Amino acid sequence: MGIGEDPRYVRPALPTSTYYSSEGEPIPYGQRWGEDGPPEDAYSVLNHPERFAALHDVAHALIAHLTATFDVEVDDNQSTINDLLRQPEAVVESVRVTPRKAGTASLTFVLTQPPGVIVHAGVLHDFAFPPCSCDACDETAESAADRLELLVLAVTAGGYSERYPVGWRRWLGYGLTAADGSAEESGQGDPGSIVPDRLRSAKARLRDVPNGWLPWPPGEHRQ
Repeated sequence: MGIGEDPRYVRPALPTSTYYSSEGEPIPYGQRWGEDGPPEDAYSVLNHPERFAALHDVAHALIAHLTATFDVEVDDNQSTINDLLRQPEAVVESVRVTPRKAGTASLTFVLTQPPGVIVHAGVLHDFAFPPCSCDACDETAESAADRLELLVLAVTAGGYSERYPVGWRRWLGYGLTAADGSAEESGQGDPGSIVPDRLRSAKARLRDVPNGWLPWPPGEHRQ
């Protein structure tokens, strides 16, 4: 079971493939760099982005799990990509899952090309999986799937909070606690180009959930 995993959710099998460099050597993604870190030129290289294609399967499995487990509405209209704060270049599919309970955070899954998944959670945060697919970051499908599942299952369990404005800089922030309490993360930063109307709307909604977003309601078959 992965970090923070819901025992009712089962990750689809991820393909085990070997990827090769231009010299024909196997690339050990996930363990390429030692203590000195990656070379500078690795940040400009994007080899084998296809290794993240299975994240689309993971996203579909998570959406199916949410639909089967919780009392939700599902909207697969392409317009749901507008939930994202910043638009990706190539979108394959966009699905919003909204729990039927006040004070809960919806999740919008946007599947992209090159293969990846962006999840908009709540009102002010987008999370990308992988956050970067360059060779320097050395991400794998498994590590990206771990973090994707942690986010989604934490949100449904009520382990997600957002804050705005934070401090005199009026930053936005978030906190995330795994569904089983095994991991935590948080972050904050400048709202950047988020339009003022969206910030005002988010501020009003977050005022109603000062202790974080509530757990999702179970579906009738889970009562």
